[in-house]
Amino acid sequence: MQFKVPQFLEVEDKIFGPFTFREFVYLVGGAGLCYTLFKLLGFFLGAIPIIIVGGLSLALTFYHPNGKPFINMLQSAIKYATQSKLYIWQRNLEKNRQTEDRTKLAQIKKETMQENGVRLSGSKLRDLAWSLDVLDLKK
Repeated sequence: MQFKVPQFLEVEDKIFGPFTFREFVYLVGGAGLCYTLFKLLGFFLGAIPIIIVGGLSLALTFYHPNGKPFINMLQSAIKYATQSKLYIWQRNLEKNRQTEDRTKLAQIKKETMQENGVRLSGSKLRDLAWSLDVLDLKK
């Protein structure tokens, strides 16, 4: 017995022509608010608020940055602006310890090489061969 598995669950249905219900509400709500502003403030006083509300309504309806609704970006911007921020500067002690350990290790290697009377100035292969010889001598 086979069952059909629903797919494309994240895609909203187009209810009003090419618009989803949410896009239709943004468009109609923005148009209604623009009309109300025009009636209350007139053309000259209401021009700037009408442009702002209309632009926001059009952006909410048609603008999808990175394939996501504009409301997500607007919501994140408002959350970032209103949220308290904590700035912490901390000295990177771990990095300082690593550099100190490296310098100590290099100093120990130099002292060991000077004690044995060996001066290496060749390639890494020669250094590796020398270190293997030294390990064999200690056994």
